Amino acid sequence: MTAITDDENEAAGRWDDGLIARRADGREEDPGTEPEDDLLGEVHVPIGGPYIGPLRVRLDALRELIGLSRTRLDGRTLAEAGRVLDEAAARQRLSARHTVVAIAGATGSGKSTLFNALAQVPISETGLRRPTTSAPIACTWSEGSAGLLDRLAIPPRLRRRPLAGGDEELSGLVLVDLPDHDSAMVRHREQVDRLLALVDAVIWVVDPEKYADAALHERYLRPLAGHAEITFVVLNQVDRLSCDAADQVLDDLRRLLDEDGIALGEHGEPGATVLPLSALTGSGVGELRELLGKFVQEKNAAARRLSADVDAAAAKLLTVYVAEGRTGLGERSREDFAARLAEAVGAKAAGETAEREWLRNASRACGTPWLRLWRWYERTRMRGSGLRPAAPAEDELTARQRVEQAVRAVADEASHGLPGPWGQAVREAALRGAEGLPEALDELAVREAGATSGRPPRAAWWPAGVLAQVAMTLLQVYGGLWLVGQIIGVLEPGLVPPALVMLAGIVGGPLVEWACAAAARGPARRYGQDAQRRLQEAAAACGRAKVLDPVVTELMRYQEVRERYSTVSGPGRSTAGVTKLSTVVR
Repeated sequence: MTAITDDENEAAGRWDDGLIARRADGREEDPGTEPEDDLLGEVHVPIGGPYIGPLRVRLDALRELIGLSRTRLDGRTLAEAGRVLDEAAARQRLSARHTVVAIAGATGSGKSTLFNALAQVPISETGLRRPTTSAPIACTWSEGSAGLLDRLAIPPRLRRRPLAGGDEELSGLVLVDLPDHDSAMVRHREQVDRLLALVDAVIWVVDPEKYADAALHERYLRPLAGHAEITFVVLNQVDRLSCDAADQVLDDLRRLLDEDGIALGEHGEPGATVLPLSALTGSGVGELRELLGKFVQEKNAAARRLSADVDAAAAKLLTVYVAEGRTGLGERSREDFAARLAEAVGAKAAGETAEREWLRNASRACGTPWLRLWRWYERTRMRGSGLRPAAPAEDELTARQRVEQAVRAVADEASHGLPGPWGQAVREAALRGAEGLPEALDELAVREAGATSGRPPRAAWWPAGVLAQVAMTLLQVYGGLWLVGQIIGVLEPGLVPPALVMLAGIVGGPLVEWACAAAARGPARRYGQDAQRRLQEAAAACGRAKVLDPVVTELMRYQEVRERYSTVSGPGRSTAGVTKLSTVVR
């Protein structure tokens, strides 16, 4: 039988009963001939069902993850994850009874010979001319694979069948011979890259001379290390080696695969299958056919491929979803932020002012009349002169720089350890809220100052103090009048009694004032503390509404996408580096 050449690839031929397509003579095919896929019974019927189990959960989580992340991450970052979802949807619509396996290899590795050996018919051209395989060729062991081959963009003229009555154990297999991955022609390499992203499994064919080729390991095997369960690596052309040499090369190949991070399916463990064979002599081909038969009959290669694709997409997104260390906004950070705002708004100074005002009113109520008269005179003189104590610039109601410093501190604390895009979103949310924060705090300070500028509430004991002070004043007046009466001769002389009465009033007045001042310290302190607390709470509420709530919203959004990412990564795969978000939600 003749193999298909590049010239024959340019024309479509009739073929019968699974034999290789060829022309009986040099005449062109009759235009009225039935389409080749009709002859093959390859009309596509979408029989793929929905994904089930963990894969469906992970795909749903990946879809939600992308939806939640579009406003935070650029399209290039999410491109691979979106591609995986698109390919999952496309594969779901196609046959689940078929498994697409590609044979890939370097120039001269013998992959086309292996392809023909598996098909038991010379479908793919072999020879010394390089590259030999110029276009992917497919061989299907059962009907219903037309949709899969359309997805691979393999035209009907390059779709073949094995010999009639082929192995039942390979029923459902779609075998694709790819061009050389190291071909000198760019379009060949592009075809290999495109098809490797679409097939369900790959058979890598290496030879004793190029099994350690850096291009193979660095460009393909190492990036696809997570796809080990759908990977076969066969060492071809072992007939050229002695038994000892073949064993040494096979051991070295296993070592290189291990260095690439590819798990080897040995001792019942899941992983890549590695075996020696000779496609030319047929040695080991039967074992490969048996392994392929078991692999195809499991009918889960497509799901395993998609699961590995999801793993790869999750690994690429690791740095944009997984935080370093414990992240979030703790209670201590919130308290520090409130304390900084209280300092900026002057809550402590406002409390001290309110305390002094309370003491001043107590002194006015319980002080001696002579001292009150002097203070009245001082106030009148100050109003008359128009003098006012100048407040220094740094003692304004709200120190804008302190507010900005407080916002920066809480933003840095909340974004610490977060991946770049989410940390930036947290900082931007804090800065947006801080734009009107100084003015809002100024209004709070003015409103609180107006609320405390009136006369503070009177203590219950003030009337008693006032009466005592009145009594002391009356004693002074009575003693003074008594002395005046003696001096002018109206009363009998005797300086001691009136002097003692007057002295009692003079000494008793300051004592009453001192006692009232001592009694007023406690209530005044509580009054100042209440004023300070009210301003602190108002400043904290303002800061929470403008800064903390938007920050916590961003943190909760990150927590939500991080949970979705954990689901996408799968159980036990994303625990390393994933820490609990210590967000405190009001």
